[in-house]
Formats: sequence, structure tokens, C-alpha cells
Amino acid sequence: MNRFLDWLPRSIERVTEAAGIIGALFLPLLILVVVGNVVLRYGFGLGLVELEELQWHLNAVTIMLCLGYAYRHDAHVRVDVLRDEWSATRKAWVEVIGILLLLLPFTIGIMWFSWNSFAYSWKIGEGSPMPSGLPARYLVRLLLFSGFALLAAQALASLLQAIQIIRSDAPGDLN
Repeated sequence: MNRFLDWLPRSIERVTEAAGIIGALFLPLLILVVVGNVVLRYGFGLGLVELEELQWHLNAVTIMLCLGYAYRHDAHVRVDVLRDEWSATRKAWVEVIGILLLLLPFTIGIMWFSWNSFAYSWKIGEGSPMPSGLPARYLVRLLLFSGFALLAAQALASLLQAIQIIRSDAPGDLN
């Protein structure tokens, strides 16, 4: 069981790491599309719905694939004024409480609603409401579910790691 508890967080982290790297690889393409859209619009007076929607889709890919990666690398908003002075055990306790009371319920709720949104969008074959817009809007809705599933998986990995820190330290040592 202990080997499984070591293996599972590492496996999840490999997945969130790979997803984050893939998401980040979309950034240069997103920049090119934004620059191209700006040049066409303000340089030539030509606005293309397709490019605007492509920006939105690429932005969604980048953000959703990088959620778990950002959490894994602690690259998210955190109040560090007090945390920097805490012991590893106290930090682990705060992480466990935060994950169980805030992060996991939030991600599970978003996953629930985004899956229903995706399923409905898939059922009706949702595309852009604009005649020249991009088809298959349900794929972006699926990305919302996938991004939060990656975040929830990374939260589980972090929870298991925090529990290991708590178990390895002296009982009750929160200083």
C-alpha cells in the first residue's frame, strides 16, 4: 500500500506536467493569432470572426491544460506572509484542510456542471453562432471539464503527499 501511495502522486504529477507543457506550447500559436488579428483589423480594416474565436479556443487550451501544472509548481495565488515561517507539518495540515474543504469540492462542482454543459453541447452539435465561426464548440466545453479534472487529480496527489509529510513527522507537531 505504501508503494502505491508513493507511485500514485508521481504518476499524477507526470500527467499534469505533460499537460502543462503541451498547454504552454500553444502560447506561441496564440500570440501569432492575436498579432495577426490585430494587424488585419487595424492595419487593413479586416476583422475575422474565425481568428477571434480561434484566440478564445487557444486561450482555453492553454489555461485549462496548465491548471494542474500551476498547482503542482505552487505557481498560484497563496498568502505566504505567515506560511513562510511555518514548519513542514503545519504547511501540510493547512494543505490537507484547504484541499478537502475548498479545492476538491470546487473542482468537483465545476467538473459536474461542465460535463453537463459538454454533454448538451455535444448532443446538439453546438458550433459558433456566427455563420463563419468555428465548428465543434463542444470541444472547448470538454476542455473545461478536462482542465478541472487535471486540477482535481493534482490536488489528490498533493493531498497524499501532505498526508505523508504529516505521518512522517512527530505526532501533534504543528510548530
